[in-house]
Amino acid sequence: MKSIDQLELASKRAFIRVDFNVPLDKERRVTDDARIRASLPTIRHAIEKKARVILASHLGRPDGKVVPELSLEPAGARLSQLLSRDVTLADDCVGDGVKKLVGELREGQVLLLENLRFHPEEEKNDESFSRELASLADAYVNDAFGTAHRAHASTVGMVRFVREKAAGFLIAKELKYLTPLLKGPKKPYLAILGGAKVSDKIKVIEQLMTRVDALLVGGAMAYTFLSARGVPVGKSRVEKDKLDLAKRVLEKAEKSRVEIVLPQDHVVAAEPKGGLPTKVEGPSISDGMLGLDIGPRTIEAFRARVLNAATVFWNGPMGMFESPEYARGTRAVAEALVEATKAGATTVVGGGDSAAAIAEFGLADKVTHVSTGGGASLEFLEGRELPGIKVLEA
Repeated sequence: MKSIDQLELASKRAFIRVDFNVPLDKERRVTDDARIRASLPTIRHAIEKKARVILASHLGRPDGKVVPELSLEPAGARLSQLLSRDVTLADDCVGDGVKKLVGELREGQVLLLENLRFHPEEEKNDESFSRELASLADAYVNDAFGTAHRAHASTVGMVRFVREKAAGFLIAKELKYLTPLLKGPKKPYLAILGGAKVSDKIKVIEQLMTRVDALLVGGAMAYTFLSARGVPVGKSRVEKDKLDLAKRVLEKAEKSRVEIVLPQDHVVAAEPKGGLPTKVEGPSISDGMLGLDIGPRTIEAFRARVLNAATVFWNGPMGMFESPEYARGTRAVAEALVEATKAGATTVVGGGDSAAAIAEFGLADKVTHVSTGGGASLEFLEGRELPGIKVLEA
């Protein structure tokens, strides 16, 4: 797989697939520009090498229709601020108007195409649409790791119609830190998984069990595992149709001598919302109450495990961290990762809500790597081939 710095870009039309799928507030201002910032090294390199830069991304789920609220205009405005130069926004991503704008691009100028998903052909990986996108480019660069697990026109379909192809610096960085988690991580290797559903994480759990020394489980998914062990969990969220699956996972872990560490105590309340009285219970939860965060004993146990590890992968919050009453467990995990990083451990945060949380706590730059792709990082660690990566290989 080539990297962008191996391409001769001077005067060429460089089509760079970026991931500007960023959150917007009611005034349509970007509230978290981390993904835009992550793309800057690749974009700046293309500008410095005098490419005619064409950026393409999706935003949200417009379902193949033009949805003005999902225009990439706010992302383009933020990018312009970060680059300290004009960024032209096209009113579409294909068509005669776009071809005219591309034809008028001078060396070092930047054009941002409008939301790719305004066209249903993007997600369908339509060949005609792929050819239209490819006709804009002399060289193709993918720097959108967050969509690398999707076989769409802009991530896969158009690539075979462009003469040169390469990975951007962001994708290279993602692979640099995620690949060792699959192949020879330094031991002890610890994985921390949270979030709502066992069903969302079961494949990655099964893969991680062949590599990790221990697996720490928090978040709502912990209650399905606790319930499978016969521990009363009150009215906590339990995937009842996944109890047998959870039991099999626990049995498999025991046979493989991989320790699955579940919460010893919990911060509980009567309803899943902030502003209510809370208390700590555990390991069982009384009737009428539900667990919304890991408790203080669990925090200490998890922290001790993290500080003893040489490699740590974390995906998923430990509780309903959006409410301050239930954010302590997630924050404690983030802070433990920072401590472990200072001590020389490799610490990787697998995108999604855990990436949002560590950014909210102001700690994202204090761990080894925060992935820009939640779904993509999990599929990668499941051992699955990512179409957007595979197509870049020579």
